[in-house]
Amino acid sequence: MIREMLRAGPRALLPLAAAGILAAVPGALAGAGLTAQEIEIAEAERTLETLVESYGPSGMEGPVREQVKRMLPGWAASETDTAGNLWVRVGRGDPVVVFVAHLDEIGFRVSAVREDGTLELERLGGFFPSVFEGRPALVHTGSAVVPGIILPRDSLGASPVRTPPALRADIGAGSRAAVRARGVEVGSTVTMPKEYARLAGTRATGRSFDDRVGSTALVLALRHLDRAKLRHQVIFLWSVREEVGLEGAEAAARMLGTTAARVHAVDTFVSADAPFEIQAFGNAPLGAGAVIRAVDNSAVAPRPLVDSLLALAAARRIPIQLGGTNGGNDGSAFAPWGVPDVAIAWPLRYSHSPAEVADLADVTALARLVRAIAEDW
Repeated sequence: MIREMLRAGPRALLPLAAAGILAAVPGALAGAGLTAQEIEIAEAERTLETLVESYGPSGMEGPVREQVKRMLPGWAASETDTAGNLWVRVGRGDPVVVFVAHLDEIGFRVSAVREDGTLELERLGGFFPSVFEGRPALVHTGSAVVPGIILPRDSLGASPVRTPPALRADIGAGSRAAVRARGVEVGSTVTMPKEYARLAGTRATGRSFDDRVGSTALVLALRHLDRAKLRHQVIFLWSVREEVGLEGAEAAARMLGTTAARVHAVDTFVSADAPFEIQAFGNAPLGAGAVIRAVDNSAVAPRPLVDSLLALAAARRIPIQLGGTNGGNDGSAFAPWGVPDVAIAWPLRYSHSPAEVADLADVTALARLVRAIAEDW
C-alpha cells in the first residue's frame, strides 16, 4: 500500500506521517520493497514540501520555526534565543562545530499605507521586484494572512524616461482606515502564494527553496544522526533574517564567540546550470551532488578544510561538487571571532524567483554530508 501511495505523490503519504505510522521512515518504507534512494527521496520530499509551503519572510519566521520544531526527532531538545534563532545542541566537548541554515525567505515589508488604501512596499532581500508584479499577494499581519495583489508598475504611471515608482500592493480596502481594520499596518510583511511541485525524475520546483532546502538538510541529518559516534559538540542552528543582512547569524555568533571551532553555512549554490546562463559562472549541475561553496562574496573557505571535506565525502561515497558563486552566507558572521567558514550547499536554478528548481538527489546528498561532518570530521 505504501508503494502505491508513494507513487501518488508526497501528499498521499502525509496522513500516515501525521499519524506517526512513518515515524521510522526506513523501516516503514523498506518493507514496501523500495530502494534506499527511493526511501531517502520520499523522506526528503515530504520534509521539503512541508517547509516550502510554510511562509516566513524576513522578520516573520515564526511559522517556519514552529514547523521545523515539529519535524525534529523526539530526543532533540530545541531552544529559541532572543533573536528568534532555533538551536539544537548534540554531544559534548571540543571542538564545537556549527551548522546554520536560515528560516526566512524573500518578500516585502509594508513601508507606508496611502490614503487610497494601497500599500507601499520595500524589498526584503535581493531580487528583481518585477517577478512579483501583477501577481497575487499575501499580507502577513502576525495574526492573519490577508490576500491582495501586487500592482504592476505600468498601472502606477511608469515611463521609460522616469524612475519606476515603488511597488504597491492592494488588498481592496479602499482607504487607510479600512486597511487598519484588516490588521495591516506598516511593518506587515508581504509574499506571494506558493506551492511545491514535483517535476520529472527527482527534480522539483517551488518558491523559497532558498533556504528551505538547507533547513530540510539539517532536519534530515538530525533524524539519522548516530549520536554514539559524536566525539564533540555539534550545534544545529536555524537562523532568522538572513536575507536582510545575516542578522540572526550575527546574534548567534556573538553568543558563541570563540567557542565555535568551525561553522558550516548550509545555503544555496546559485548555479549556471540553466538555459541561457553564462556557463563559466558557478556551473554546478543539478543532480550531481552537494556543493562545497568554497568562494562567494562574503567568505573564502580555508583550503585544508576544503580538502578534508572532499576526502570525507569520498570516504562516505557522497556525490560532491566544488565551486564559487555570488552572494553571502551566514557563516561569514562568525569571521570577526576567528571562526573558519566552510559553506556547503546544493545547486539551484532561478534563485529568488517564483519558480526555483532543485534536484531531490542533491538534497539527500547534502543531508548525508551534514551527518558525515557531524559524526566523522
